[in-house]
Amino acid sequence: MNAVAASSEWIAPDGVRQPGGEVHAWRQGTNQTVCGLQLSRTRLRRFPHVPFDFRATDMVTPEDQVRHICPRCVAATSKRGQSKSWTRVSPRP
Repeated sequence: MNAVAASSEWIAPDGVRQPGGEVHAWRQGTNQTVCGLQLSRTRLRRFPHVPFDFRATDMVTPEDQVRHICPRCVAATSKRGQSKSWTRVSPRP
């Protein structure tokens, strides 16, 4: 499960901090994003309670706190290509 790492944060009306600015996918337990940026050097903040569920078709509007979604992280976390499109029915003996 990928969480979110972002360049800034904001507080939602329910009091929970949310990611803002530039958003990347992050695997918990590592010090880098899925696209290879080091969290410590880029000063990205971790949001382990927020799942990375962005898609390539998502649009960022001026009202959103998220300003940019990393396209490399979206491509790396997409479900396409992770499962076989075929199944062998009658394998050779």
